[in-house]
Amino acid sequence: MPAPIAVIIPSLNAAHALPATTEALLGGLTDGLVAELVLSDGGSKDGIADVARELGATLVTGPKGRGGQIARGVAAARAPWVLILHADTHLSDGWAQAARRHIENHPDKAGWFRLRFRANGFAPRLVAGGANLRSRLLGLPYGDQGLLVARATLEEVGGVPDIPLMEDVALARRLKGRLRPLNSIALTSADRYETEGWMRRSIGNLGTLVRYLLGASPETLVARYEMQDQHR
Repeated sequence: MPAPIAVIIPSLNAAHALPATTEALLGGLTDGLVAELVLSDGGSKDGIADVARELGATLVTGPKGRGGQIARGVAAARAPWVLILHADTHLSDGWAQAARRHIENHPDKAGWFRLRFRANGFAPRLVAGGANLRSRLLGLPYGDQGLLVARATLEEVGGVPDIPLMEDVALARRLKGRLRPLNSIALTSADRYETEGWMRRSIGNLGTLVRYLLGASPETLVARYEMQDQHR
C-alpha cells in the first residue's frame, strides 16, 4: 500500500524552524505513512528554496495568507490524506501510530493533536489545557494542533478557506461533527507568548476569535494582527 499522507506546511520566513519540524516527522517516514512533504510559501526571503531542496520537499509559492497557502499546498499534493502542520509545531513520538489508527478506524473524520507548548511552567500548561478543552467541547482546534484529514473529506466540505487569518477556525466549522482527537501531542513554539506575555497573548487570541465569530472579516483581523506585531 502506498504511503497515504502528504504533509502540508505553510511557511513565511520560517526556514530556520523547518529542520526540527520535519525531523519530528521521521517516524511517519520509517512507518511508511508519509508520501510527500509540501512547503507552501508566502514570499519568504530566507532561502526557503534551498531548504526545500535539502528536505526533498515540493515548494509551492504564492501570496502570503495561511488559508491560501494551505489550499495551494493541498492542491499540489497527490496523497489521499493531508496532514496540515505549522512550521513551528513538532509532533511527539508515536504520532505515526496514532495517525495510522485514525486512518484505519475513522476514515471519514478529521483528527487533531493535543496541544502542548515547548515551555515549562504553570502558564503554558494552563493555556494548552484551555486550548484542548476548547477543541473537545466546541470542536474548534487551532492550526498549531495540526489537522489530519482525507482529501475526499476536505473536498466534501469545500476545502481549506482561502482567507488570511482564522482559516483553522473556518475549516473546523466546516468539519463540524467530523473532528476527533488523536492520541498524540503537538508541541508548538511558545515564542509569541513569551514575548508578549501569556495572559496578554491569550486574551488577544480570544478577542480575535470572538470578533471573527461575530462577523469581522479575516482581512480586517489580519491587518490589526500585523499592526500589533509591528509595534512590539
